[in-house]
Amino acid sequence: MAQEYLLRLYVTGQTARSARALANLQAICEEELQGRYRIEVIDVLENPERGENERIVATPTLIRELPPPIRRIIGDLSDRDEVLHGLELVSPGQRESLQ
Repeated sequence: MAQEYLLRLYVTGQTARSARALANLQAICEEELQGRYRIEVIDVLENPERGENERIVATPTLIRELPPPIRRIIGDLSDRDEVLHGLELVSPGQRESLQ
């Protein structure tokens, strides 16, 4: 059975940067995970305790909760190769061949 991914995207309000990060993440997930993922968007302005609990210091921040181990990526997720590597969807060797 294919692995399921739980991805939490922490943002600060409904800004252009937040929207871009979500759009980039959705595009990557549709291409690479085809229905094997769930994205939760957490606005730290509306839910500051969640941001504090996860020690969010910058937004947007993406946290891959499942599968373990937990991985974090900070930024608007526009560097596709960096996101693929950060989510461990490609190995470091594959990443170099993508460039």
